[in-house]
Amino acid sequence: MDDIQPGYLVGLLIFLLFCSAFFSSVETGVLSIDRYRLRHLAKQGNRAARRTSWLLLRTDRLLGTILIGNNLVNVVASSLATLLALRLWGDFAVAPTALVLTLILLIFGEITPKTYATLRPERVAFPASLPLLWLQRLFSPLLWLMNGVSNNILRLFGLDATQRKSKPLSSDELRSVVSDSSEKLSGNRQDMLLSILDLEKITVNDLMVPRNEVQGIDLDGELESIISQLRNTTHTRLPVFRNDINQIEGIVHIRQIARLLTHDQLTKESLRAACLEPYFIPESTPLTTQLINFQKQKRRIGIVVDEYGEVIGIITLEDILEEIVGEFSNADALRNPDIHPQSDGTYVIDGSANLRELNRTLGWQLPSEGPKTLNGLVTEALEQIPDCPVCLRIGPYRLEILQSGENRVKSVRVWLTGRAAAPLQDSPDELA
Repeated sequence: MDDIQPGYLVGLLIFLLFCSAFFSSVETGVLSIDRYRLRHLAKQGNRAARRTSWLLLRTDRLLGTILIGNNLVNVVASSLATLLALRLWGDFAVAPTALVLTLILLIFGEITPKTYATLRPERVAFPASLPLLWLQRLFSPLLWLMNGVSNNILRLFGLDATQRKSKPLSSDELRSVVSDSSEKLSGNRQDMLLSILDLEKITVNDLMVPRNEVQGIDLDGELESIISQLRNTTHTRLPVFRNDINQIEGIVHIRQIARLLTHDQLTKESLRAACLEPYFIPESTPLTTQLINFQKQKRRIGIVVDEYGEVIGIITLEDILEEIVGEFSNADALRNPDIHPQSDGTYVIDGSANLRELNRTLGWQLPSEGPKTLNGLVTEALEQIPDCPVCLRIGPYRLEILQSGENRVKSVRVWLTGRAAAPLQDSPDELA
């Protein structure tokens, strides 16, 4: 060492500083890389991604390789700096040199490279995967010894470092991943993915057409009335029943009887013969399950029943698809017969309007976890059916009951006040 020129020692010290920066940046870059993107790139055939994935299969060996290299480099650098200080300035320069070297290593060998690796993990991890693989093979005997001792210590605490369990993402975690991908996903696609995740929380009962709004064919009615209804309907599928929808006979597709209608040959017997068997659905079925069931059963419409077997509504495949992708056209979204915009910016809304449809159409956030209709929301807040004009506030929304009767609220004027959200029931007895 005494024969080595100080210039060579300085050059070697700078090289070791770069090596320290390499190991520090690689440690942060490999462990910070997005595992899902890494898996995607590896499946596409990216060799660097495959190497990185293989290294991450055993993080104990990976960290051991990095730590051996980093500590070895830092120790040699410290020894060289001490030797250089002794040869150039004597014993009194050893302590200041150690302090200066520590600062240099912290700034250029730790903080700066690790910060860069955090911001650009792929740019650091992919090129470094090949030398890391070589170093791991070179250090394999030492790694085997070190990891053996370390793993035995971990077993004392009930941990097994050799087992790697892939923890699946929960729905909420997946929602966060989708929300954080706004820069790479368009708004429509992001909304669709989030809507698919929401299907698990929504049941058939939340989306069905309620029984009192179901359009169907009563076989006990006059034939002329049935034919007129079939010719004027806007639906392609209709339930067929006798006297009461609980006595449902089946589902008729207009296409199956179009020829009979055209040639005035339709009879009640031929109408009944053209019906498919009804498909019944429990009201508590999640939409994700029902979407799969529609596919398995090759159905597009289902009859929703409660726990007593009573028909409470119908739901179609289109209803579920609209929950995912939104209304199929702007005209559909604006053509809601329950909503009547007023010139003063308020809305007169039918009490039977579905809360989820109101929120989707108007961009509101009326609570829809409990009651399904505006009438149900008002009566729950008031804890009674109002028999006179009443005004109440639900969150930032002001509601004025305009008409009530027949045991329900028939119409309500609603507008957004812009106030901070309030509890569900706020001054329910405040008179208009």
